[in-house]
Amino acid sequence: MPLFKNLTMPLSVLFIAACASPDTPPKKTVFDPMTQQLERARDVQKTVDEHADATRKAVDNQERGDTTP
Repeated sequence: MPLFKNLTMPLSVLFIAACASPDTPPKKTVFDPMTQQLERARDVQKTVDEHADATRKAVDNQERGDTTP
C-alpha cells in the first residue's frame, strides 16, 4: 500500500504533462501591450546609452589631442 501512495502523485503529474500540447502558443494577456512597451523602452535606453558612450569617448579623445576619430 505505501508503494501506491508514493506513486500516485508522480503518475498524475506525468499524465497531465503527457496530455499537454507543447505546440500551443502562449495565451495573450492584458499585460502584453505593457510588456511590449517596456521592451521597446529598454531597447531605446540601450541605444541612448551606446550613443552617450560614443560621444563621451569622442570628447575624451579630443581633450587628449588624439586625431583618430
